[in-house]
Amino acid sequence: MIHANSTPVKLAGRKEWIALCVLCLPLMVVSMDVSVLFFAAPDIAADLRPTATEQLWIFDIYGFILAGLLLTMGVIGDRIGRRQLLMMGSVGFALCSLFAAFAQTAGSLILARGILGIAGATLMPSTLALVRTMFQDPNQRTKAMSIWSAVMASGVTIGPIIGGLLIESFSWGSVFLINIPAMALLLIIAPFLLPESRSAVRTRIDLLSSLLALAAILPITYGVKTLAENGWATLPTVILAAGLAAGLVFVRRQWTIPNPLIDLHALMDRRTGGSIFINLIATFALMASALVNTQFLQSVLGYSPFTAALWSMLPSVLVGAAAPIAAKLSLSHGRPRIMAGGFLLSAIGFLVLTQVRLEGFSPLTVMLVGAGLVAAGIVSVMTLVTDYVVGVAPSDRAGAVGGLIETSSELGGAFGIALLGCVLTAVYHHSVSPLLPKSLSPEAALTAGQTIAGASAAAQQLPAVLSSQVMTASREAFITAMHTTSLAAAVLVLITSVITIVMLRDKKNVTRTA
Repeated sequence: MIHANSTPVKLAGRKEWIALCVLCLPLMVVSMDVSVLFFAAPDIAADLRPTATEQLWIFDIYGFILAGLLLTMGVIGDRIGRRQLLMMGSVGFALCSLFAAFAQTAGSLILARGILGIAGATLMPSTLALVRTMFQDPNQRTKAMSIWSAVMASGVTIGPIIGGLLIESFSWGSVFLINIPAMALLLIIAPFLLPESRSAVRTRIDLLSSLLALAAILPITYGVKTLAENGWATLPTVILAAGLAAGLVFVRRQWTIPNPLIDLHALMDRRTGGSIFINLIATFALMASALVNTQFLQSVLGYSPFTAALWSMLPSVLVGAAAPIAAKLSLSHGRPRIMAGGFLLSAIGFLVLTQVRLEGFSPLTVMLVGAGLVAAGIVSVMTLVTDYVVGVAPSDRAGAVGGLIETSSELGGAFGIALLGCVLTAVYHHSVSPLLPKSLSPEAALTAGQTIAGASAAAQQLPAVLSSQVMTASREAFITAMHTTSLAAAVLVLITSVITIVMLRDKKNVTRTA
């Protein structure tokens, strides 16, 4: 293809499209690992006996590390070669997956998930950069990028399904072992199909900014989680304050260095910064909803991992219809209004989830309707926000804004699990204590009071009557916690709906003709 006033652009052939399929393999695995453990919570609780805080760290440490290092690993790939970084990351991801699969304690599993996040951060930006390199034609690149985005989104969606299927027949460690053959296949095929590419510009690797970002995110998250679980204490308060101080140093550094990790000038633009915030809240709400609903299906309704996973797929019917409808409506009403409407729809879904009752109208039906509305609304937002922000961002900052969108997606999901997970845990803990039978041993009461997964693990070791009383108490407490968490999420997305209209509004230019 030859464009007017330009040099010929090479069209991608069969080799490039096959290479795209190869790149989708690590991308699918990395995105799956964000959510693959959702249905493993009862098995992990029974095997490793994590506290409520440890359970949340098992879920979200991967996303935090991944988000904190994405931009830096992208720069490293530009320097040493994207294919080389991809292959190095594949080796690390496989080894860390083996470590995680055979973890013997909650602490070792958290460590393994954290290192997996480091390896995952090398894979995602490498795949995206290689796609941009292989597909030079704008039309082909758009199609390839759409496939890349669809694979990343579908990985998060099918992660719980794959996890549920594996846990049904094998131990929870099997959800990590499936990563190994995928990475091995990539290492064999990549040298033959993937081209090596590097950036012509030697961008400085700002490792200190990445470390400062993690030094802010992780202590703040630890402090919030610990204070939510145990109440006020000196040590978590000091750690929280240290995280906030590191965050201030990070922001100051981004303003003063010539090549910052995060372009704060881009964020200062009302529409660009608003879009990044909207994307973060969208993934925040979506992942928090998924965390609550998966535990409800398994630990409250008592479904097996695979059966619960199958039921969790049902809301995707609404999601499948929401994306094209949102895209069509945006043509006539504008993207900001449709995104605000998407948040409004998700708020209605969260309010529906506050009506789930064990003794009321089919709790499964109510939960599925609420979850479907939440997912449909959030996906409507996410379908439009990336295209919107790329369109309004200055052309010289398109790359930086694209990186911020990816980072905000991962960070939003991790914060959703962490913060609303804290609300869920705290309300459950305070609700279940007075409901537990008085004859319960202190050790069993402590385990059952942490999480509903812990209550299930404790109940398995008790006589039938006492076990039934513990599970009844834990289910009632979880429903209360689910209502509170859903209400908090509803308020958050309602506020974000208003912010969307205010931040993304367009100034109307009225042109008068003589």
